[in-house]
Amino acid sequence: MDILELFIDEEDAIGIEAISVVESPAIEEDFIALKNQEFKLAEVDKEKRILMGAALIPNKPIYRRNQDNEYYIYFSQATVRKASELFFINGNQNNSTLEHQVPLTGLSVVESWIVESEKDKTRHYDMEVPVGTWMVSMKVLNDEVWNDYVKTGKVKGFSIEGYFADKAERPKDKTIKDDLEEEAQELVEELRQMLKGEQLESYADYPDAVSNNAKRGIELNEKVNNKCATQVGKVRAQQLAKKEAITVETIKRMFSYLSRAEEYYDEGDSEACGTISYLLWGGKAGFS
Repeated sequence: MDILELFIDEEDAIGIEAISVVESPAIEEDFIALKNQEFKLAEVDKEKRILMGAALIPNKPIYRRNQDNEYYIYFSQATVRKASELFFINGNQNNSTLEHQVPLTGLSVVESWIVESEKDKTRHYDMEVPVGTWMVSMKVLNDEVWNDYVKTGKVKGFSIEGYFADKAERPKDKTIKDDLEEEAQELVEELRQMLKGEQLESYADYPDAVSNNAKRGIELNEKVNNKCATQVGKVRAQQLAKKEAITVETIKRMFSYLSRAEEYYDEGDSEACGTISYLLWGGKAGFS
């Protein structure tokens, strides 16, 4: 299945024109209502109608279907940052819609930031979004939207509206490409299991060296601001580091990834994403 990178055309430089509140956000990250929280953003309290959520997550495969064609799209960290900047440069912070169809008034993005580290304030709200994610806080002055859609749970997240070009080739960074392919396969497999109601056998008796490699990969990635690997690679590393049980299907994906990515592993270069990603997936011990 093709994986296409979307980017902002330098000539058009349009990017995102509006943010929509939707029931099923494509980025699969719900927003949260900031009220009655111990930690509050500036001027936010239980009477302030503020929503916080992810607008764009870098390197996250998003399933798309166009007539008979199925594929995944993703945005690089650089594109996510550029999109967040152009959103305000073009004065679009007051543009919003409901389910990408109904134009709304009374909604405005009042805060925007890029998650720079694992210590980001999103962690206080149990939002485990990856580094490089574009987060926004939106003030809702529209009574109908707040009472009929937010409070009732009809809408659960943000979804962007904008114009992007696509690169018809796979990502230039081969380690990211391999990681994305494994993530796409994992999403498909999880969906298949849910539809069939399957409960697969899992195992936790793999060598400690696998767990140690994952821990080493996590440490090295933190030193480079977690710029390496996609979310699935980081999640896999956490599983292995904690010696959690993994399914046979996951073991197969580990073998698939490690057998392809071995050529990008350089034991002497601890800052290379190829090295870090390989360790996150269990390294040579995992491949063995």
